[in-house]
Amino acid sequence: MTVTLGYATAAGTRLDLDDQLAALAAAGVDSRRIFTDLTHGSADKMRAGLLAMLSYARSGDVVVVVALERLGRSVAEVTRTVADLTTRGITLRCLQNGLDTATATGRVVAEVLSDLAALDDSQSAHRS
Repeated sequence: MTVTLGYATAAGTRLDLDDQLAALAAAGVDSRRIFTDLTHGSADKMRAGLLAMLSYARSGDVVVVVALERLGRSVAEVTRTVADLTTRGITLRCLQNGLDTATATGRVVAEVLSDLAALDDSQSAHRS
C-alpha cells in the first residue's frame, strides 16, 4: 500500500510552518502523515522529524516537500537525502519546482543528484 508522506521544516527566527502545511494539505497529504521540524539555530541539531519520516518511508511510498532545500541544510545533505530516497524506491515530489521522481524527467534529475552525492562522498573520503 502506497503512503504519501509530507515533510515541513522551519529554522531561524521565523518558525512558522503554516504555509508549508497548507501547501502539503492542498497537494493531498494527510495531516497525520506530515512530519515536521522547528530548529532554533544550530546547524548541528538533529532533525528528528526528517529522520522519523525517512525511517517510516517504505519502497513505493511518496514523499512530498514544498521545496527541495527542506531536505537538508546543505547541497551535500540534500543530494544525499534524494539519493537515499531514490535508492530505496521512494518517490519524491517537490511542489515548488515540480520535481517528481515518478516521471522520466524527475528520475533523470534524481540520478544526477545521486551522482553528485556519490561524488561528494568520495571527495570527503579522500580528505579524511
